[in-house]
Amino acid sequence: MHIRRHVLTVAAAAGALAVVTAAPAQAAEYSSALKIKGVQYDAPGADSNRCSGGNTKDEYLTIKNYSRTATVDLKGYVVKDATGNKFTFTTTHRLEPGDYVKLRGGRGTNSDAGNVVYRQNCNFIWNNDKDTIYLLKPGGARADVHSYTKSANDRDGNGYITYHG
Repeated sequence: MHIRRHVLTVAAAAGALAVVTAAPAQAAEYSSALKIKGVQYDAPGADSNRCSGGNTKDEYLTIKNYSRTATVDLKGYVVKDATGNKFTFTTTHRLEPGDYVKLRGGRGTNSDAGNVVYRQNCNFIWNNDKDTIYLLKPGGARADVHSYTKSANDRDGNGYITYHG
């Protein structure tokens, strides 16, 4: 009987571990002032990644500083998708408390005053059916992560999903 009780205890512990590790990525709350406010993962209209006349600039990720007191510099932060496509903020871009930035596709002029940074790349980064968005701190730790599927998360079908209000 002692052996059977030990086996049951180990099995119960393994089951509890499986439940803990099966949690989806977006269920975790990370200790970061910066979070993904929302994503326009499907640019309006027919997708066209031409640098001239295309609509990659209409695909964007909104990152917001939810701190009430701290200013955060985006330099060194990384945004990437499930397959490893990524963008690194290479220059200083400060977000005051409550401020946000739209990271847009396409080419354009970055503007602190206009709250916009362009990826300087005319390819789309987010899939129109499903993807995972990672916001990583300069050291590589996760600041925020969200997965989506068009059918489960975009009920009105407008190509935009809100994560943090």
